[in-house]
Amino acid sequence: MSNINLLPWREERRHQIQQQFLAGLAAVVVLAGLIVLLTMSVVNRAISNQESRNAYLQGHITQINKEVAEIRDLETRRQQLLDRMNIIQSLQGTRPLIVRVFDEMVRTLPDGLFFTSVVRAGDRISVEGIAESNNRVSSLMRKLDASTWFSEPNLTAVKAAEEYGEQASNFTLSFRISAPSPANDE
Repeated sequence: MSNINLLPWREERRHQIQQQFLAGLAAVVVLAGLIVLLTMSVVNRAISNQESRNAYLQGHITQINKEVAEIRDLETRRQQLLDRMNIIQSLQGTRPLIVRVFDEMVRTLPDGLFFTSVVRAGDRISVEGIAESNNRVSSLMRKLDASTWFSEPNLTAVKAAEEYGEQASNFTLSFRISAPSPANDE
């Protein structure tokens, strides 16, 4: 019989299949590596793109915050100016009031009575004075109550003032300024 050896052929074939398998495996590993690198490149590019967008937005947010702060500052300055204008207008409107108050105080002052101190706090006037008698103080209170410019007379204290006479007295009185309506003023 003839001596045919099939082993080397099979071994060669097995070796060839193993070579093909290793080549395919290497190709798959290289392909997987390329896919991973490509994916990483795409993801890094997207991250970089998003970071630049975030930086752009952050820059505009900072700029807008500065503008908002400037607007708030301008609004507060505007409000301060409006407050000043209102104060000036109220002072201009009440400027003749003090003249009328003094004029009315002279008109309500009875004979035999004089003021030693006049203090104004807001719309209240506190008066200290000396009267020849208590009847003069009563007359002053009646005149203040009847006045269209004054209201709520309140006698706080009455003390004897013997240095001005035996019936003389020191008194403390307060009343409120209540300007009449324009129809009553005429």
